[in-house]
Amino acid sequence: MAHSTTKIRLALISGGRSGEHEISVRSATSVKKALDPSKYDLIEYFIDKSGKWHPGPILPEPGANGDIDVVFPLLHGTFGEDGTVQGLLELADLPYIGAGVLGSAVSMDKAITKKLCQQAGLPVVEHLTLTRGEFDPNKLSLPFDFPVFVKPANLGSSVGITKAKSREQLATALETALHYDRKIVVERGVTGREFECAVLGSDPAKASTPCEIIPSQEFYTYEDKYLLDKARIELPAKLTPEQTAEMQRLALACFDAVTCEGMGRVDFLMETSTGRFYINEINTIPGFTSISMYPKMFEYSGIPYSQLLDTLIELALQRAKSRQTIQYSR
Repeated sequence: MAHSTTKIRLALISGGRSGEHEISVRSATSVKKALDPSKYDLIEYFIDKSGKWHPGPILPEPGANGDIDVVFPLLHGTFGEDGTVQGLLELADLPYIGAGVLGSAVSMDKAITKKLCQQAGLPVVEHLTLTRGEFDPNKLSLPFDFPVFVKPANLGSSVGITKAKSREQLATALETALHYDRKIVVERGVTGREFECAVLGSDPAKASTPCEIIPSQEFYTYEDKYLLDKARIELPAKLTPEQTAEMQRLALACFDAVTCEGMGRVDFLMETSTGRFYINEINTIPGFTSISMYPKMFEYSGIPYSQLLDTLIELALQRAKSRQTIQYSR
C-alpha cells in the first residue's frame, strides 16, 4: 500500500453561497467516489449558504496551509466560479484546478464572454447588454424580433433566464433577471438545437466528442438540468464529421479567447434555418455530478472519470511549478 507521505494532499471545496450550492455538493460527492484513494489524501472544506467555512477557511498567506498540495474548488456560480475563490488561492500560494482569476471572471460574465468571442471572430448570437437604469421595457428598442432570451449576465445553470415573446413578457423577464444581477443580456431567440463540448488541458488543449441536449421544456432550464430528469442527451451528438470538427474548433477557440485553463465546457446553439453554430457560453467549473456531461463526454472520448481527475490535478500542479520561475518584485 502507498505510504501516506507519497500521496497528493487534495483539498476539495464545495457548497458555497450561490444558487448552485446543491449542485456543488452533488459534484463533490461524485468526485470523492471517483478519486483513487491510493493516490490522494482528501481534505474536505464545506462552505455553507451563509458563506461560513467548515472547518475554518484556507488562510490567504503563503505557507499557512502546509497540509495542502492542490485545491479543487468545486464551487459553481457566484463566489466560486467567478474568480473570487481563485484570488484567495493565489494569495495563499496554493495550486488549484481550473481557470485563473481573469479566465474565471470573464467567463462568468456572459456579456464579456460574448465581447471576447466577437473580437476573436467567433460566432455569437445578436444581443444587447443592459445595465441598471436602462430597463424601461417600453423604451427599449430591440435590433431583432421577438422571441428573445433575457439573462442575468453573471449566473450559471440557467438560473433567472426567461424566454420573452412580447413587450409584456419582456417587462416580467427583465424584472426576474434583475433579482440576480445589475447587468442583463437580451439575446435574439434562436430556434435550433443545443450542444455541449468539453475542453481539457492547455498547451495544447483538447476537445471532447460533443453531445446534444434535447430539453423536455422550451429551453434547457435549471429544473430540466437538475430536477425533472426528463431532458434527453445524445452522446455522441448526431452531427456530420465536419460539423463535429467545427464545433471542437470553436470550443477550443472560445476556451482560448477567455483565457480559460484546465477545464471548460462550451455550450452551443445550432440554428435550424441556417445550420450556423453559435457559442452560447463557457463554464469554467462544469458540473461533476453523476449525470454531468463534462466527465461523460470525456469518458466517451476515451478518458475515464478517475483518469480525468488525475489529469486535472496534474495540470494544476504543472501550472504552479511553471509559475515558480516568475519574479513578482524587483
